[in-house]
Amino acid sequence: MNAVVITGTDRGVGKTWVGCALGHALSASGRRVIAIKPVETNCSDATAQLEDGALLAAATGQLEPQAALHRFASPLAPALAAEAQNESIDLDALILRIEALGEGADLVLIEGAGGLLSPITWDWTVVEVARTLGASVLVVGPDRLGVINHAQMTLSALELAGLELAGLVLTEPEMPDASPGTNAESIVRLGGLTRVTTIPRLRDPRAAGTLMTAIMPWMPATNS
Repeated sequence: MNAVVITGTDRGVGKTWVGCALGHALSASGRRVIAIKPVETNCSDATAQLEDGALLAAATGQLEPQAALHRFASPLAPALAAEAQNESIDLDALILRIEALGEGADLVLIEGAGGLLSPITWDWTVVEVARTLGASVLVVGPDRLGVINHAQMTLSALELAGLELAGLVLTEPEMPDASPGTNAESIVRLGGLTRVTTIPRLRDPRAAGTLMTAIMPWMPATNS
């Protein structure tokens, strides 16, 4: 199974926006893409259609899943949100579910919750999901002051875990400072990366097809 995990340097950095834009662009190019949010918090009946899992499904036009595989009400890290509902998440069962949903797809996009090391349970994070699925990791961060440090820490954690980096995407921040336009170049200079791009965050990710031009070649090739 070809899979890419989308993670962030922090929460609220544009992971879902990138996932939706990428899912829509890849689907429009003729690839069968399934986008999955394994775990989502701060969920309720009132927010169901606006949650990350639902937005990702709408972007690809997939029939299933239509929401995150695990939804929790508390606006906390997944491990805490699950604990608050006296529930647990079984990693093996979750991986099997992702593999079943991705059967026959050209590419499976998997969006993590929060940053790379945010605890999904007290024993595992997105790192274990990516490692178990053999997925590469696309990192998303905001093009603002502080992202150089956050990106370097995330990239170091990926290297330590032995995971393949698909690339780094910096998104337009909601409140810009003096640093946009310098952060990507700085990260390249520090780490020698070749797959780094900066993109504006349009209101509608479906209109961002041309912005995905630099990112789409980073995705695994379709199996022949």
